[in-house]
Amino acid sequence: MKTKNNSRRGFLKATAYLAGAGLVGNFSPEKLFGKNNIEKGIPVSGHLWVYASKYPPNWDCTPILEQVFQDFKYAGIEGVEMMEPNLKHADAVSRIKELIQKYKLPVTGTSYNGEMWNRDKQQEILEDVELVVERLHQLGGSTFGISVGDAKRVKTEPELDAQADLLKKILQVCDKNKVQANLHNHTYEVVNNLHDLKGTLARIPNIKLGPDLNWLVRGGVDPVWFINTYGKQIVYLHIRDQKADGKWTEAVGEGITDFPAMAAALQKVNFKGRAAIELAFDNPPVNPVKEDWKKSRDYVTKVFGW
Repeated sequence: MKTKNNSRRGFLKATAYLAGAGLVGNFSPEKLFGKNNIEKGIPVSGHLWVYASKYPPNWDCTPILEQVFQDFKYAGIEGVEMMEPNLKHADAVSRIKELIQKYKLPVTGTSYNGEMWNRDKQQEILEDVELVVERLHQLGGSTFGISVGDAKRVKTEPELDAQADLLKKILQVCDKNKVQANLHNHTYEVVNNLHDLKGTLARIPNIKLGPDLNWLVRGGVDPVWFINTYGKQIVYLHIRDQKADGKWTEAVGEGITDFPAMAAALQKVNFKGRAAIELAFDNPPVNPVKEDWKKSRDYVTKVFGW
């Protein structure tokens, strides 16, 4: 568990990692990556958290899924990354297929969160994963971002053993359904010198990674270092921005995050996976959400060349 001092240290580290954003104005992705790499691109989806955040505690934004598709289509987002509650309804596949066809916008994957370290819940989680992954496959989705659950403290070695045992079974379910699993981090996996993440990697060395670059920052981890260290295993990314005071921006590109340095690091490790923009609001947005998505998508094109 983080102490107040650790939290303060993490914030100071985060500020240092973000400080280079003033370079953005003179950044030329064509000079950095080359024209052919820009044209090849990386598919960019949108994660629907900003809509789901209106529906606590289960975060199920199914009632406004059509707005998600409308906003993403308007903004030039190339795919929708779901959350597992959207895929649990009995009519989920038929309902979402209609939206895919209507807006010509694919579902590319889903995120999934569960207490993987808790053996008492593992059978329930595994059966739930089987349902979600099978439905994701029926919708044509191919990425499954796994959050292993926050114990609100440092996990023990037996808990990390249990977590890895369940992850191995989940990987088999994903392989069966032609879905690529990845470890999607929040802060709890990467604080305490990456205790949780390293615990998993020690037990499943080749597991694919899907880091959230902003959660890395908030966990006191330099995203450039992370990309350089684990780049060969990274198949997915979440992109989100924040201000100097730690609050999230409305759109990517409005904060102080040093995205050009991250873009250069991804080029260095020859990243060829997928990416998703994820918006989160600390305060009610000033702009229509679809405009925040469009501004974010345009910024990712400008800086990452995707």
